[in-house]
Amino acid sequence: MIEVRHLTKRYGGHTAVNDLSFTIEPGAIYGLLGPNGAGKSTTMNIITGCLGASSGEVLLDGVNILDQSASAKRRIGYLPEQPPLYVDMTPLEYLRFVARAKGLRGEALDEQLLAAMERTGTLDVRDRLIRNLSKGYRQRVGIAQAMLGDPEVLILDEPTVGLDPAQIIEIRELIRELGQRHTIVLSSHILSEVQAVCDRILILSHGVLAASDTAENLTALFAGSGAIRLECRAEAVAVGAVLDRVEGVERFLIRPGEGGTSLVELRPRANCDPREALFNAFAEAKLPLLELHRERASLEEVFLELTRDDPGELREAEPAEARAEESEEVSEA
Repeated sequence: MIEVRHLTKRYGGHTAVNDLSFTIEPGAIYGLLGPNGAGKSTTMNIITGCLGASSGEVLLDGVNILDQSASAKRRIGYLPEQPPLYVDMTPLEYLRFVARAKGLRGEALDEQLLAAMERTGTLDVRDRLIRNLSKGYRQRVGIAQAMLGDPEVLILDEPTVGLDPAQIIEIRELIRELGQRHTIVLSSHILSEVQAVCDRILILSHGVLAASDTAENLTALFAGSGAIRLECRAEAVAVGAVLDRVEGVERFLIRPGEGGTSLVELRPRANCDPREALFNAFAEAKLPLLELHRERASLEEVFLELTRDDPGELREAEPAEARAEESEEVSEA
């Protein structure tokens, strides 16, 4: 649906976006992540036709947004980080004004006004001045204006910024609902929100694309083969003897636990998941396993790893190395 090709935006000697390329497929919710200054808002402003690019192009179903912005804008609804609200109007007056500016008239205008206010939960406040509305309701009015014209794509820049936890949950549920009918691109600093709402995640760092995948795949890639942790009610010697017999275990570290247990951190061989073999081996040895789980990197860890690189350096997700203190002895399986 949207294809960004080699997009670059410079402000004097500063490059905000540097040779950026990615694709937005229809019918999905995309999360755009990045630290302050990574180029998120600049990218969104260019995609919506509100800002020109120094070079590159943005295509909407093959149509160049930068060359034919008028027709492209009809297919995109945009909520900037600061909603463009006229606070001396009521939501009904404001949304009617926006609808007319988008070319809606007559019954079509009335139908879309009603539908937008119903879906955003703003019908009950339609006759109150916007200046008297809470931050959460203002965000809802901003989303309603983006929906007018029934655009195929909604671009939401920090839609939950400044909201309290209850309002964040409400807006998050609204975005999920909108995602059933629209393709959505949203930026957010709340990683848990992006992970809960978005189908795919784009991570920008220093104006370049550092990663593009689902949250699940990103965390799995960074975990690599993943450390496996287990707790067994047995002495370290007995536990080590069992681990030595399990195929697929590359190395392991045993520490004493509480109440006569042993805590194990082990590294499996590449492309190997020995958890079933581990369970069976300890069962055969009649050593009770109290815990057995595989660790994964969190989205926060992935984000921090990708966004602390030097400017312009693109990185691919690499398997995480085994973590062991230098003072600990590591046994080779």
